[in-house]
Amino acid sequence: MDPLSVLVVDDEPGIVLLCKRILSRAGYVVASLTDPHQAVEWLKTNKADILLVDIRMPDVDGFEVVAHARRLQPDLAVLVMTGFGTVETAIRALRQGVDGLLLKPFEKSSELVEAVKQALADSRQKRDAARIHALRPLFEVTESLLSETRSESLLDLIIHAVLGQLRCAHASYYQYSHDEGRFILLAGQGRMLADFIVQVDASGSPLLINSSGPGDLNAQARLRKTELSAAMFIPVARQNFRGVLFAGRNIGEPGFSEADLEMFQILGRQAAAAMENARLYDEQRAYIRKIEESQNALLRAEKMAAAGRLSASIAHEVNNPLQSVQNCLHLAGREDLSVEKRKEYFDMARMELERLSLTVQRMLDFYRPGAVRPEQVDLADLLGYVVNLTQKQLAERGVKVKMELSSSLPSVMAVGSQIQQVFINLILNAFDAMPDGGHLRVAARAVKGGVEILFDDSGPGVSREKQTSIFEPFFSTKDGGTGLGLTVSYNIITAHGGTLELLPDHGKGACFRVFLPIGGK
Repeated sequence: MDPLSVLVVDDEPGIVLLCKRILSRAGYVVASLTDPHQAVEWLKTNKADILLVDIRMPDVDGFEVVAHARRLQPDLAVLVMTGFGTVETAIRALRQGVDGLLLKPFEKSSELVEAVKQALADSRQKRDAARIHALRPLFEVTESLLSETRSESLLDLIIHAVLGQLRCAHASYYQYSHDEGRFILLAGQGRMLADFIVQVDASGSPLLINSSGPGDLNAQARLRKTELSAAMFIPVARQNFRGVLFAGRNIGEPGFSEADLEMFQILGRQAAAAMENARLYDEQRAYIRKIEESQNALLRAEKMAAAGRLSASIAHEVNNPLQSVQNCLHLAGREDLSVEKRKEYFDMARMELERLSLTVQRMLDFYRPGAVRPEQVDLADLLGYVVNLTQKQLAERGVKVKMELSSSLPSVMAVGSQIQQVFINLILNAFDAMPDGGHLRVAARAVKGGVEILFDDSGPGVSREKQTSIFEPFFSTKDGGTGLGLTVSYNIITAHGGTLELLPDHGKGACFRVFLPIGGK
């Protein structure tokens, strides 16, 4: 580590030599001057860690040297020496922000060394505190910007961050639109100053203009016409966008400093990173929406396909109660019937109408795309309804159904219409797999954590080489199949926190196992 450097300034040559000898012996690199004007010039080209300066010198006050030194080297530690240790001197030293006050003459050399060490330590502590004080709001701004993932809200946060951190009344953000071929205002508050946007974008460099300088005369004149005293512009760019941030202050307010410009650039880099982050989130959300829309489209397509395959059974399920109602009303219209018999026929007609209404309601729930709220589902009742609905088709093909439902089958939290669709798909797949008739066993029982449902047919089964692909989209084992039924069913059961699988080596036919957790997902 390089030794620390000290600049000693005192109009008394003896004091300068004494300080240089003591501090050099203590390991410091010491530069000594008796002319305060030369000291200011020296600081313009040389770096010092601490300035040791006498207060009372001819022509120039020591505090003036301190002021010049701090402008040239803001982090410079300052230790002032004086032979007149008054309260007024101490107060002025505090106001100047000096780091130590040493009375002359100092009796021991160690007194000087300790004063220098203490001044350096105090200066470092003040710099650290100032740095923490400056960085804390920046960290808070960064956290706030990066936690906002929606572009519209983020732009408002950026504008308010600029207004708050730079203590200004005007801020805006312009972004280049490739569609319109120009910069457009996306967010802002106060006066919107667009005069310098293209210039800053073309140069790729920040721009600071105060009405009284810095900035070229033409820029200052243009600024004054806008009734602003100060303006800053910084380019904000990423691979997918480029823009310009503006900050402005009103007439009568102080101009912007180089430190303000540096702060603005830090905010600009944070804003660019946050906007890129929000853009990626927006793309991700759009991608997820497309996937959801595609899945819903597949779900609706598969429901329509199932409707076509179920049309005969649906017609049968609706026609039977209608026929019963017609017969009951016809019989109830006979004049020779007693009141009790007529009431009996009317009651039978009402029961058939209720059965018809329930059938229609279940079919509406099945086809309605928005019915996705989980509810308590009685699986025994649902399986009975689905088997009854498909019974006509199964019977016409010679497929006999055997139901094995546990008497203590618990209900599950699920979307009934979706689980109904899965059961219909699995039964119709078994129907298609047995063109010459056969047997289908539908069994359900409670297992640990949920319910297990088996659909076991006596068809040819699924060959071993096709078993690994059976749930993939558009893969079908039968001619004319969409290849979506099992995929949609698999996704529905998985979304419910359950599993759908083909049990291997389960005999001649295919056996599909559905597991649904009692509490749902």
